[in-house]
Amino acid sequence: MCTLLPSTLKPTLAPMSTNPAPAPARPFDPAGTYTLALRLVVGWTYFSAFWRRTALANKLDWDAEGYIGEKFNHFLPHALGIKPLIEYLVSNPDALWWSMLAFTMIEGIVGLLLMLGLFTRAMSVAVFGLAMGILLGSGWIGTTCLDEWQIGILGLAAGFTLFLSGGGIHSLDRLLAKRGAAITRKAWFPWVASGHLDVFSGRLFILASAGAGIILLLSLFTNQVFHGGVWGKLHNKSVKPRVEITDAALGTGGLRFTVQRVEGADVYGSFLIGLDVLDAGGNKVLALTGEDLARFPQERIQNAYVAKVKPGKHSMILPLGAKADLFVQADTLSRLPTGAYRLRLTDISGAVWEAPIAH
Repeated sequence: MCTLLPSTLKPTLAPMSTNPAPAPARPFDPAGTYTLALRLVVGWTYFSAFWRRTALANKLDWDAEGYIGEKFNHFLPHALGIKPLIEYLVSNPDALWWSMLAFTMIEGIVGLLLMLGLFTRAMSVAVFGLAMGILLGSGWIGTTCLDEWQIGILGLAAGFTLFLSGGGIHSLDRLLAKRGAAITRKAWFPWVASGHLDVFSGRLFILASAGAGIILLLSLFTNQVFHGGVWGKLHNKSVKPRVEITDAALGTGGLRFTVQRVEGADVYGSFLIGLDVLDAGGNKVLALTGEDLARFPQERIQNAYVAKVKPGKHSMILPLGAKADLFVQADTLSRLPTGAYRLRLTDISGAVWEAPIAH
């Protein structure tokens, strides 16, 4: 005997859909599209350095005006943490040239691949490293807007952000994956290219927050060290030239001393228009004018680095970072009695630097 159930108790079936349920959106699928403008601009920033030094001008020629090695020498006086490395390179021209060649090629490759979105995450790590070098080496340079510091710290933030986002749909990484290239099936491919990283599923917030916090702290630290930008008195070492005089001594036939320019604009030299030797009463026992310094014998200038102290048209030129031993020969100096003397150098800007002379 069969009992019929009331219609209200009959089970109902949901209509079947002919389309499969959409897969849950992965958090990194759209992220690379959101950062597309950042990837293209940062990529061009680095590729353009290669383009300027090779295609538009030969800045790798160490005998040419604007040699990139001399620009690198400008970083030396106040570099943070990497000063010994910079000093070694600018003291060894061959090693410096190979380093500048490698650095230029790396910038070109990284910038191009980043714009194309090929191995995007690996290139973002390279951007982070390049930006760190810029920040530590030249973060103190910038006559108006802390130029080099801003480039360095923004490069760090951009590299970190692009590592998190990957390349997105507008990238060669995505094209390779779409075509099923064998390399895209490797477990390491998402780490060096683009795509979803399972490790981020529950840790994205921690990684992004910790990375951002560390970069912010580095930003504040370097801003304070280089420019006093967090507290205290602001300072800018790129505005006015400053020259250090050391080891000044009177000996047989003349005066020897070491001069190094440690501050001022990197694109403009310091121009010495006066060199005076003063006695204890402040009287000049030797006075060289700008014209005298413009005719100063090159063989009496022993430069330490690739940025060279040299006679100019109307003065002696001291590029930023340059260091040299000078020998001033004059009969007057050989006849000076024992006493206290001072060396005074005068810049065309009116700045004056003095140091005692051993005698």
